[in-house]
Amino acid sequence: MTLKEEESLTVAEAFSRKSHVYDAFGEDHPNLSRMRQKVRHHALAHLRSGDRILELNAGTGTDAAYFAGLGFKVHATDLSPGMVAKIQQKITSLGLEDRFSAQLCSFDSLEQLGSRSFDYVFSNLGGVNCAHDLSRITRGVEKLLPPGGRVTWVVMPPICLWELAQVLRGDFSTALRRLHPHGTLARVEGMRFMTWYHPPRGVIKAFGKGFRPLQLQGLSVFTPPADHKSFPGHHPRLFSWLRWTEDLLADRYPFNRWGDFYILTLEKYAE
Repeated sequence: MTLKEEESLTVAEAFSRKSHVYDAFGEDHPNLSRMRQKVRHHALAHLRSGDRILELNAGTGTDAAYFAGLGFKVHATDLSPGMVAKIQQKITSLGLEDRFSAQLCSFDSLEQLGSRSFDYVFSNLGGVNCAHDLSRITRGVEKLLPPGGRVTWVVMPPICLWELAQVLRGDFSTALRRLHPHGTLARVEGMRFMTWYHPPRGVIKAFGKGFRPLQLQGLSVFTPPADHKSFPGHHPRLFSWLRWTEDLLADRYPFNRWGDFYILTLEKYAE
């Protein structure tokens, strides 16, 4: 077994374990709900009627189910068997079999999708941060998209103000972890694997000259990262002010490159 194969198995097992608690974490979580709403608003601004959506790293299929519920045809993929099982349960329980499907597939093995074609490729909440070499993904995405096809990825960047602020508490490990050039060891459900933090220019470069960026937004630039679940309830007035500030500045340089995540949409040039 190669190191890459071993790493993939570790990630798959970690998120299979996570699949049993993933949806519960999002319950009664106003900040995560706000983040998903921001991502969906961004995506809907770039989706067109009748678009066929491919989701990478779909998790339990929360976003895929949302888009399918709006009438889009969605094919959700994930490396984790546990996550794909949860997606299949959603498809059945929601009665969306006619336009919502799932497949066990890694983002760097998109040739497994065969001759299928999509109009829009979506990946939310840092799924692609499990990859060091993004070109392994983008080459596969390019083959699946026709001219004019679009991509929206939600990616964790190197600069997160909330994490950098941990220097003030003496927590240098958290404050500086995104800045390590050789990646950071992440822990999910007792499993450890490498994570890399990609600036927008790195993602754009990985897609190459065949794509042009359309929109870039910061996400949780001023509001806390998603793991601060209790913050809005404990500090409602401060959270409201931070949310207002973010809505005002998240589309502007340099804030659109910072945050717990950023949302980047690109379009494939017409031939």
